[in-house]
Amino acid sequence: MRSVRVTVPASTANLGPGFDALGMALGLHDVVELELTGAGGLEIEVVDAGAGDMSEVPTDESHLVIRALRAASAHLGIDVPGIRLRCHNAIPHARGLGSSAAAVVSGVAAAYAIAGRELDAHALHLAAEFEGHADNAAASLLGGVVIAWSEAGRFRAERLTPAAGIRPVLAVPAERSSTHATRGLLPERVPHADAAFTAGRAALAVHALTARPDLLLAATADRLHQDYRAPAYPASAALVRTLREHDVPATISGAGPTVLALTHAGILPGSVDVESFEVYELPVDLAGVQIVTK
Repeated sequence: MRSVRVTVPASTANLGPGFDALGMALGLHDVVELELTGAGGLEIEVVDAGAGDMSEVPTDESHLVIRALRAASAHLGIDVPGIRLRCHNAIPHARGLGSSAAAVVSGVAAAYAIAGRELDAHALHLAAEFEGHADNAAASLLGGVVIAWSEAGRFRAERLTPAAGIRPVLAVPAERSSTHATRGLLPERVPHADAAFTAGRAALAVHALTARPDLLLAATADRLHQDYRAPAYPASAALVRTLREHDVPATISGAGPTVLALTHAGILPGSVDVESFEVYELPVDLAGVQIVTK
């Protein structure tokens, strides 16, 4: 094998009440092309999102794809001394669309391909370790809708097939958000009534996402995290409220500030002001990470 091409989807996490537990893969893809030079050294080229910004996307061993590849290579017992890497970044960074998880999954998948191994449960664990939760990584790895959890120190996930007719629409603002910063807004304790409410809606969300999309408005309601993080992105939080007032199942995508609407027609109500957002209709990605070797 001389090279590997990895195509990995964006993801949206939480889906309302499923904090760190529910995720969905989206039809927007980063493409990583990795060539084995055999001569040592590392060359990295970045195209589109993050290109030219060393503080955001470094071009040395600290690049997230390379870090993930090194971690997976160590687990697999292989050495990859010479690499030429080209990253086509279509997923916006720091918008709650899983760009970091996609980069990590790309690196792990590339290492498995170089080793001649099929992706397995440990590949998910390796990818999820980078973020401390598996919802985004599992969605990018497996496609579809995922339920993620940790057990005995291991990250795990199960893939579900989403119901036909769910057409995600994303409203992406110009401002960025930090997962670390927004997690800092969460309280250490929440009222028992809010925890019980959110647990019930998370269970309902699994049913709605896979069999009863007509229940998505109720199923995407949350009292665990979104209200606490709203001050970090007031325009996005306001758009979520407005969409829900128009009976559109809407949530914050991951750590934000992107707004996710789970529509049935692929459009938002014309009366809702989205002028300050870029709006995309994206299909649910059913395939997950795709690997081609040469």
